Amino acid sequence: MAYGVTQQMIDTFGEIVFKLSLNRQIRRGDPVRKLDFSAIKATREESGLTDEEIAERIGLLPEQVGVVRVFTERKYHKIDQHRRLYHLGGGKRWKKKDYRSPGERLQFKEDAMMIRKAINFNPELASNYIEKGYWINETLNGHLTYYADISPEASAIIHSEGELSYKELKTSVDELTNGLIGLGLAKGDVVAVQLPNTLEFIISYFAITALGGVMQTIHMPYRDADIQFLLNHSKARVVICLPSFKDFNTADVMLTIKETSNSLKHVVTVGANSSRETVAFDSLKVAGLPRIDNPPVGSDPFLLLYTSGTTSSPKGVPLTYQNMIGNARLSVPEFHMTSKDLNISAAPFSHLYGLYNFHVALCAGASNILLPIFTPLDLAKKIEETKATTVFLGPPHAASMINAGLLDKYNFSSVRFSMFSGSACPPQILKTYREKISTHGGKTSIGQLWGMTETAGATFCRDDGPEDLALKSAGPAAPGNEIRVVSAESGAVVSANTEGELQVRGSSVFPGYLNNPEANAGAFTADGWFKTGDIAKIDQAGNLIITGRTKDIISRGGIKFNPADIEDLIMGHPNIEQAAIVPMPDPILGEKACCFVTLIDNVAVSLEELCDLLNNKKIAKNKWPERLEIINEMPLTPTRKIIKGKLVENL
Repeated sequence: MAYGVTQQMIDTFGEIVFKLSLNRQIRRGDPVRKLDFSAIKATREESGLTDEEIAERIGLLPEQVGVVRVFTERKYHKIDQHRRLYHLGGGKRWKKKDYRSPGERLQFKEDAMMIRKAINFNPELASNYIEKGYWINETLNGHLTYYADISPEASAIIHSEGELSYKELKTSVDELTNGLIGLGLAKGDVVAVQLPNTLEFIISYFAITALGGVMQTIHMPYRDADIQFLLNHSKARVVICLPSFKDFNTADVMLTIKETSNSLKHVVTVGANSSRETVAFDSLKVAGLPRIDNPPVGSDPFLLLYTSGTTSSPKGVPLTYQNMIGNARLSVPEFHMTSKDLNISAAPFSHLYGLYNFHVALCAGASNILLPIFTPLDLAKKIEETKATTVFLGPPHAASMINAGLLDKYNFSSVRFSMFSGSACPPQILKTYREKISTHGGKTSIGQLWGMTETAGATFCRDDGPEDLALKSAGPAAPGNEIRVVSAESGAVVSANTEGELQVRGSSVFPGYLNNPEANAGAFTADGWFKTGDIAKIDQAGNLIITGRTKDIISRGGIKFNPADIEDLIMGHPNIEQAAIVPMPDPILGEKACCFVTLIDNVAVSLEELCDLLNNKKIAKNKWPERLEIINEMPLTPTRKIIKGKLVENL
């Protein structure tokens, strides 16, 4: 289908396009249909919308609106009429000079269409989000361009070597966009990025999305096996990375993957070039305004993130501007964020929480302070040096600073608002954090946010909400979202303060997993509620309280992973019969992994042996178990499944 239109797009937007243009379709001069004069008379006073007007309202290209409308009209008009309208390009409704032959129409590569076909929203809900203004035609670069125009000299980025104004950032983005176009990238192409929270990450992000591409993030701890799976699954055409990171030769691994990949064409390195053939990041900067024939629109996918899991079970989550940037825009007034704010994120930008935080500041025209790699000392120093006003962090970040005495040593009095997310924060950490700031004469409001890769910021405490709300909950639903708790047995909605499974529905909820129909089938209810797998309750005021989870995910420092594949590898050890990895509480990281094993013939095994095994398998260190418990017998169900809850009780 032309112009990158998919059947999913027609299903999502067809009816609203038809409704908005209906009175245009029945007016005098239609080259195909027989005129309904009674309808003409009844709607004479109505204005009707052109394709361009509809496109601007719902976040499509005008050409896409035309195709969507024509294919929707098949339900209301004879097929011969449809064919004539399609080939005429809408007849008199399109100006002749705007008509493009089939060969001239916007086309997408097969790999790019793969992601677009995963964008499948509930049509009724989508129409509602558009009508209420939750979804508008906005893009990441649209916000950048806006602030570069109205406040060009305002600080956009504060980084290790200085500051970049919005105008300077826009110029740097334009230069890299030209370079990416020179590499053969086009709308819909995936570019993978494995970088810390640096200026190069930000410029890459804007440049990739400026040309209509999709950015895929890769966590910094990921190594060979994880990276290879993600790049193959996304069919990324370019990867941007460091030549090396700590003890990991990143560029060489990426180039090795490229040798066997059917999609990966270029490896771009930031900093010194690798000894092998890579493209230098700085060499891609080409002065001038980039020529972008088909700029991105609000309904386009622009981010591809992956949920927890190793090589057998990660799930790709494509996100559109409408549900991701819309979520951030709607959050701005709730946090009282303005262009005067100096914002810092302790979370990595490879993680949804870090990106959400960045997007909120961008939508407010605020300045983002970059913290490349988190350490308690670096975060404390950066907050004091920059006089940050808004801080987005996780419980482990705060706990580590408190335990190191850094909140006593460094002055956080500039911080007016602090948001916690990644895992439920113990009330004592929140109290201590707030009290320590007050000893320096500061006063910060605190909040908690709950979200997932699939939901973005689904619930959060407001800046002006009840002072101690964050001590007990993650606040009410974000604008545009709904939350409910249902019984695991019956599926019925439970009463307030009753535990059950949390479900979310709303404008920030993702459209479906990439190439995973099995996961999609079990992820949503028939009426569009996403099944989170978390156990929660909602109080009388509508505030969310997370009490547990149904999944075996481990959240170490806010980075989540599924231990299933790690368990399989450990059971490959010749002396191990069974293995089960469960989360154990940690005051700094929130959770660490503890491995329970049963032995074969009682031959001793050490934790060091298991870590060496995983290291040899190229498994990221953050997924290694940090405690080993040898037991005589695993607790099993009648069907021989390990009861992990029983193991957790022994910690």
